[in-house]
Parts: sequence; structure tokens; C-alpha cells
Amino acid sequence: MNDEAAALGTVTWVQQTLGRLSPAERRSLLAPLARTHVRNAIGRLRMFVHLHPGRHAYLPEGRLIAPDTVLTRAARRVAEQALPPTLFNHSSRTYRFGRALGELEGIAVDTELLFAAAMLHDTGLVVDPPADADFTLASSRLARDVAEEVGLSPAATEVMQTAITMHYTPGVALTAGPEAYLLSAGAAVDVVGLRSWDLPADTLKDAVRDYPRAQFKTYFSEAFRGEAARVPQGRAQLLNRYGAFAAAIRFAPFAE
Repeated sequence: MNDEAAALGTVTWVQQTLGRLSPAERRSLLAPLARTHVRNAIGRLRMFVHLHPGRHAYLPEGRLIAPDTVLTRAARRVAEQALPPTLFNHSSRTYRFGRALGELEGIAVDTELLFAAAMLHDTGLVVDPPADADFTLASSRLARDVAEEVGLSPAATEVMQTAITMHYTPGVALTAGPEAYLLSAGAAVDVVGLRSWDLPADTLKDAVRDYPRAQFKTYFSEAFRGEAARVPQGRAQLLNRYGAFAAAIRFAPFAE
């Protein structure tokens, strides 16, 4: 690792900073966070009046099946061992929604890396994270262990880790890489309903049928309150303070 400043949200940035935002970094996230609020409000209004793009979209369920490889099997096994059912199901829905958005946008993505990152992205919420470090640091370390177990290349490992550490940074763009972009997008659909209006109703319903939410809103709100308190200079605290995160979770277009 070099001493140069890393891009915000990348695995190198989390390793260097433990996920603590500088004042300048915090300010840089306020504009994308505000744009996300506006986008979510407009998109949800379009859903309410039945003028959202998802009403005309179609995705065969078979296109969203996770790949079956050494890496994906290892990631699923570790996730099943580490996560409570509520978070494991969230991870599974995150992959489904991210993959669906990628299909609709015609984005070429490494589905192995996307699936493995989705399975492991929230493991740091339940495994022991380093003191006052962003939970994604622990998630990325577990991902590194899985990568080493299956012999994944260093480059692919870094892609998977950065998708994990970046996934809840406001405003993740495709320029961050398709895996990071779609993991962030898929998680946002499931947590706050962002871009749910772009997906077919059947895609949303089938994901919840296959991976029930199991009081996810309550569980995740409490988990993020704990993360914000543990890392007061981190992104969770930013989302809670400026993103009305608890309210956004509560009003996501899912029953629980």
C-alpha cells in the first residue's frame, strides 16, 4: 500500500482511514446525498401514480440466478455461517436486485464477483470489527479470506473488496466499476427502495418470496444506529444525520 490518498470508499481508503471521513470528504458527500433524496422522492411518486418505468420492464427469472462456482459456493457458505437469516436474505436480495438493474441497463459485470460481494458485504455488522473502524473493513477482510481460500487473483480480490467497502457511499457511479455500482444499487433497492421503480413488480415480489424480509427494517435500522454510534466520523453517521436514514428505511416500499 502506498501513502497516497485513496479514492473515498475504496478498500484502500477504508484500510488507510478506518472509514473515518475527513471534513472535506464529508462535505463532498452532501451533494450526492441530496440528489439521492430528490431522485427517491420523484421515483416513488412515479410508482404511486403508476408512471414508473418498471411497469413495462420484463426480466426472465432465469437471468437472475446466481452463478455456481467455487467462489460463489465459498462466499455463500461463509455468509450462511456468519449472518443471521435477516441479513443473509438481505444479501441475497441485494444480488438479485443489483443483477436485475445491470440486465436492464445492459451492463457487463462479473457475476461471480458481484454475488460474492453481495453475500459478504454486511458480514462486518456481525463479526467483530476493529475498534471504531467502519464495518466494511471487517467485511472486506472476510472477503479477502474467501478469495485466498479459492485462489482468486489479487486484482479480482480488490474489485470484490472495493465493491463491499464502497457499497453504502452516497453516489456510487458506474465509473467505480460495474461490481461496485450494482452492489450499491442492489443494496439501495432493498434498504430504502431507491430505484425500485425501475424494476418489474415480479422481480421485487419474487425476491421477497424467495428471501423473506423477516423484520428487516427494524433489524437494519438498529444495526445502523449502532454503527453510527461506534464510528461517529463514518458514513453511517453521515447517512443518519443528513440522510434521514431511519425514515428512508421505514418508508421503503416493502412491508417489513
